Amino acid sequence: YITSSSLASLMALHRCATHRELQEELLLLPKPLSFFERMFTHLAKMDVWLSPGFVFFSKSPRHVQIDQAATLAAMAPAGLCKAALTVNASDAELDAITSKVPLDMLQLHGAESPERVAEIKARYGLPVMKAIGVADATDLPQIDVYSTVADQLLIDAKPPRDAELPGGNGLAFDWRLLAGRKYWQRPWMLAGGLTPDNVTEAVRMTGANQVDVSSGVETAPGQKDQNLIRSFVEAATNR
Repeated sequence: YITSSSLASLMALHRCATHRELQEELLLLPKPLSFFERMFTHLAKMDVWLSPGFVFFSKSPRHVQIDQAATLAAMAPAGLCKAALTVNASDAELDAITSKVPLDMLQLHGAESPERVAEIKARYGLPVMKAIGVADATDLPQIDVYSTVADQLLIDAKPPRDAELPGGNGLAFDWRLLAGRKYWQRPWMLAGGLTPDNVTEAVRMTGANQVDVSSGVETAPGQKDQNLIRSFVEAATNR
Protein backbone atom coordinates (compact mmCIF):
# COMPACT_ATOMS: atom_id res chain seq x y z
CA TYR A 1 0.00 0.00 0.00
CA ILE A 2 1.44 3.34 -1.04
CA THR A 3 -0.12 6.73 -0.79
CA SER A 4 1.16 9.28 -3.28
CA SER A 5 0.49 12.97 -2.79
CA SER A 6 1.87 16.31 -3.91
CA LEU A 7 -0.06 18.30 -1.28
CA ALA A 8 1.99 20.28 1.20
CA SER A 9 -1.05 20.18 3.49
CA LEU A 10 -0.47 16.49 4.11
CA MET A 11 3.00 17.25 5.40
CA ALA A 12 1.62 19.91 7.72
CA LEU A 13 -1.08 17.55 8.93
CA HIS A 14 1.55 14.99 9.90
CA ARG A 15 3.88 17.58 11.45
CA CYS A 16 6.69 16.23 9.26
CA ALA A 17 9.93 17.71 7.99
CA THR A 18 9.86 20.16 5.11
CA HIS A 19 9.99 18.71 1.63
CA ARG A 20 13.45 20.18 1.03
CA GLU A 21 14.78 18.67 4.26
CA LEU A 22 13.44 15.28 3.25
CA GLN A 23 14.99 15.55 -0.22
CA GLU A 24 18.38 16.39 1.25
CA GLU A 25 18.26 13.47 3.67
CA LEU A 26 17.17 11.01 0.99
CA LEU A 27 19.96 12.01 -1.37
CA LEU A 28 22.55 11.52 1.38
CA LEU A 29 21.49 7.96 2.20
CA PRO A 30 24.38 5.47 2.04
CA LYS A 31 24.57 2.95 -0.80
CA PRO A 32 23.53 0.30 -1.61
CA LEU A 33 19.90 1.17 -0.95
CA SER A 34 16.99 -1.16 -0.40
CA PHE A 35 14.07 -1.07 -2.82
CA PHE A 36 12.15 0.88 -0.18
CA GLU A 37 14.86 3.54 0.03
CA ARG A 38 15.52 3.67 -3.73
CA MET A 39 11.85 4.33 -4.36
CA PHE A 40 11.70 7.29 -2.01
CA THR A 41 15.01 8.66 -3.29
CA HIS A 42 13.75 8.63 -6.86
CA LEU A 43 10.46 10.29 -5.97
CA ALA A 44 12.21 12.94 -3.90
CA LYS A 45 14.19 13.86 -6.99
CA MET A 46 10.88 14.21 -8.84
CA ASP A 47 9.68 16.63 -6.11
CA VAL A 48 6.74 14.36 -5.26
CA TRP A 49 5.52 13.74 -1.73
CA LEU A 50 4.90 10.09 -0.97
CA SER A 51 3.59 8.52 2.21
CA PRO A 52 3.90 4.77 2.90
CA GLY A 53 1.04 2.88 4.48
CA PHE A 54 1.45 -0.35 6.43
CA VAL A 55 -1.49 -2.72 6.11
CA PHE A 56 -2.50 -4.51 9.30
CA PHE A 57 -5.28 -6.75 7.98
CA SER A 58 -4.57 -10.46 7.80
CA LYS A 59 -6.83 -11.13 4.81
CA SER A 60 -4.91 -8.69 2.63
CA PRO A 61 -1.99 -9.87 0.47
CA ARG A 62 -0.29 -6.66 1.61
CA HIS A 63 -0.57 -7.51 5.29
CA VAL A 64 2.57 -6.96 7.35
CA GLN A 65 3.43 -8.17 10.81
CA ILE A 66 4.01 -5.52 13.46
CA ASP A 67 7.73 -6.33 13.70
CA GLN A 68 8.06 -6.09 9.90
CA ALA A 69 6.37 -2.71 9.89
CA ALA A 70 8.61 -1.49 12.69
CA THR A 71 11.68 -2.49 10.65
CA LEU A 72 10.42 -0.77 7.51
CA ALA A 73 9.45 2.33 9.44
CA ALA A 74 12.96 2.50 10.87
CA MET A 75 14.36 2.41 7.31
CA ALA A 76 12.26 5.38 6.22
CA PRO A 77 13.97 8.79 6.18
CA ALA A 78 13.19 11.07 9.10
CA GLY A 79 10.18 13.27 8.39
CA LEU A 80 8.49 10.79 6.06
CA CYS A 81 4.84 10.35 7.01
CA LYS A 82 3.93 6.77 7.88
CA ALA A 83 0.38 5.48 8.19
CA ALA A 84 -1.13 2.30 9.61
CA LEU A 85 -4.11 0.90 7.73
CA THR A 86 -6.48 -1.05 9.98
CA VAL A 87 -9.94 -2.54 9.58
CA ASN A 88 -12.31 -2.40 12.54
CA ALA A 89 -9.34 -2.79 14.87
CA SER A 90 -9.84 -3.12 18.61
CA ASP A 91 -8.04 -0.97 21.15
CA ALA A 92 -5.82 -3.94 21.97
CA GLU A 93 -4.79 -4.29 18.32
CA LEU A 94 -4.15 -0.58 17.96
CA ASP A 95 -2.22 -0.55 21.23
CA ALA A 96 0.06 -3.29 19.90
CA ILE A 97 0.67 -1.46 16.62
CA THR A 98 1.25 2.00 18.02
CA SER A 99 3.51 0.76 20.81
CA LYS A 100 6.04 -0.68 18.34
CA VAL A 101 5.67 1.15 15.04
CA PRO A 102 6.51 4.88 14.83
CA LEU A 103 3.48 6.31 13.03
CA ASP A 104 2.20 9.69 11.91
CA MET A 105 -1.36 8.67 11.05
CA LEU A 106 -3.96 5.96 11.55
CA GLN A 107 -6.07 5.01 8.54
CA LEU A 108 -9.40 3.38 9.35
CA HIS A 109 -10.67 1.31 6.46
CA GLY A 110 -13.53 -0.59 8.05
CA ALA A 111 -17.04 0.21 9.25
CA GLU A 112 -15.86 2.44 12.08
CA SER A 113 -18.59 4.85 13.17
CA PRO A 114 -17.96 8.59 13.54
CA GLU A 115 -17.98 8.03 17.30
CA ARG A 116 -15.30 5.34 16.98
CA VAL A 117 -13.18 7.61 14.79
CA ALA A 118 -13.31 10.35 17.42
CA GLU A 119 -12.52 7.83 20.17
CA ILE A 120 -9.43 6.51 18.36
CA LYS A 121 -8.22 10.01 17.60
CA ALA A 122 -8.48 10.99 21.26
CA ARG A 123 -6.95 7.77 22.58
CA TYR A 124 -3.81 7.77 20.40
CA GLY A 125 -3.25 11.44 19.73
CA LEU A 126 -2.58 10.81 16.05
CA PRO A 127 -4.31 12.25 12.99
CA VAL A 128 -6.93 9.86 11.65
CA MET A 129 -7.79 9.19 8.02
CA LYS A 130 -11.19 7.58 7.38
CA ALA A 131 -11.84 5.60 4.23
CA ILE A 132 -15.32 5.99 2.75
CA GLY A 133 -16.67 3.67 0.09
CA VAL A 134 -18.62 5.19 -2.78
CA ALA A 135 -20.77 3.36 -5.31
CA ASP A 136 -23.38 5.98 -6.14
CA ALA A 137 -24.69 9.38 -5.05
CA THR A 138 -26.42 7.95 -1.97
CA ASP A 139 -23.00 7.31 -0.44
CA LEU A 140 -21.83 10.92 -0.63
CA PRO A 141 -23.57 12.35 2.48
CA GLN A 142 -21.40 10.23 4.77
CA ILE A 143 -18.38 12.17 3.54
CA ASP A 144 -19.78 15.27 5.27
CA VAL A 145 -20.50 13.28 8.41
CA TYR A 146 -16.98 11.87 8.73
CA SER A 147 -15.36 15.18 7.83
CA THR A 148 -16.48 16.47 11.22
CA VAL A 149 -14.36 13.91 13.12
CA ALA A 150 -11.55 12.72 10.79
CA ASP A 151 -8.45 14.72 9.90
CA GLN A 152 -8.29 13.30 6.38
CA LEU A 153 -10.71 11.44 4.11
CA LEU A 154 -9.98 8.70 1.61
CA ILE A 155 -12.71 8.37 -1.01
CA ASP A 156 -12.57 4.81 -2.31
CA ALA A 157 -14.70 2.49 -4.41
CA LYS A 158 -17.22 0.62 -2.27
CA PRO A 159 -16.31 -3.08 -2.36
CA PRO A 160 -18.83 -5.69 -3.52
CA ARG A 161 -20.93 -7.19 -0.74
CA ASP A 162 -19.13 -10.52 -0.97
CA ALA A 163 -15.63 -8.99 -1.06
CA GLU A 164 -13.16 -10.10 1.61
CA LEU A 165 -11.17 -6.87 1.36
CA PRO A 166 -12.57 -3.40 2.15
CA GLY A 167 -10.12 -1.87 -0.33
CA GLY A 168 -7.26 -2.72 -2.65
CA ASN A 169 -9.60 -4.62 -4.97
CA GLY A 170 -8.59 -2.75 -8.11
CA LEU A 171 -12.10 -1.37 -8.52
CA ALA A 172 -12.95 2.17 -9.57
CA PHE A 173 -16.19 4.11 -9.15
CA ASP A 174 -17.88 6.76 -11.27
CA TRP A 175 -15.54 9.73 -10.80
CA ARG A 176 -18.20 12.09 -12.12
CA LEU A 177 -19.82 11.81 -8.68
CA LEU A 178 -16.97 13.91 -7.27
CA ALA A 179 -16.72 16.44 -10.08
CA GLY A 180 -16.73 19.96 -8.68
CA ARG A 181 -17.11 18.77 -5.07
CA LYS A 182 -14.38 20.72 -3.30
CA TYR A 183 -16.39 21.90 -0.33
CA TRP A 184 -15.55 19.16 2.17
CA GLN A 185 -14.12 20.36 5.44
CA ARG A 186 -11.09 18.07 5.37
CA PRO A 187 -8.34 17.22 2.88
CA TRP A 188 -9.36 14.22 0.81
CA MET A 189 -7.61 11.58 -1.23
CA LEU A 190 -8.92 9.68 -4.25
CA ALA A 191 -8.60 5.90 -4.27
CA GLY A 192 -10.03 2.90 -6.06
CA GLY A 193 -8.70 1.18 -9.16
CA LEU A 194 -6.14 3.86 -10.02
CA THR A 195 -3.36 2.86 -12.42
CA PRO A 196 -0.72 4.63 -14.51
CA ASP A 197 -3.20 4.46 -17.40
CA ASN A 198 -6.18 6.15 -15.75
CA VAL A 199 -4.88 8.36 -12.93
CA THR A 200 -4.44 11.42 -15.17
CA GLU A 201 -8.11 11.30 -16.17
CA ALA A 202 -9.19 10.57 -12.59
CA VAL A 203 -7.40 13.66 -11.31
CA ARG A 204 -8.81 15.78 -14.14
CA MET A 205 -12.39 14.66 -13.50
CA THR A 206 -12.37 14.88 -9.71
CA GLY A 207 -9.93 17.70 -9.01
CA ALA A 208 -8.16 15.46 -6.51
CA ASN A 209 -4.86 16.76 -5.17
CA GLN A 210 -4.01 13.50 -3.43
CA VAL A 211 -4.21 9.98 -4.85
CA ASP A 212 -3.85 6.53 -3.35
CA VAL A 213 -2.54 3.51 -5.23
CA SER A 214 -2.02 -0.11 -4.34
CA SER A 215 -2.92 -2.85 -6.82
CA GLY A 216 -2.39 -0.43 -9.71
CA VAL A 217 1.40 -0.53 -9.24
CA GLU A 218 1.73 -4.25 -8.55
CA THR A 219 2.88 -7.10 -10.79
CA ALA A 220 1.17 -9.57 -8.45
CA PRO A 221 -0.92 -9.12 -5.29
CA GLY A 222 1.29 -7.39 -2.74
CA GLN A 223 4.28 -7.10 -5.12
CA LYS A 224 5.05 -3.43 -5.85
CA ASP A 225 6.97 -2.59 -9.03
CA GLN A 226 9.31 0.39 -9.10
CA ASN A 227 8.73 1.09 -12.79
CA LEU A 228 4.95 1.07 -12.34
CA ILE A 229 5.29 3.40 -9.36
CA ARG A 230 7.40 5.77 -11.44
CA SER A 231 4.88 5.66 -14.30
CA PHE A 232 2.01 6.26 -11.90
CA VAL A 233 3.64 9.30 -10.36
CA GLU A 234 4.50 10.73 -13.77
CA ALA A 235 0.90 10.28 -14.92
CA ALA A 236 -0.57 11.66 -11.69
CA THR A 237 1.57 14.79 -11.93
CA ASN A 238 1.37 15.11 -15.73
CA ARG A 239 5.14 14.69 -16.18
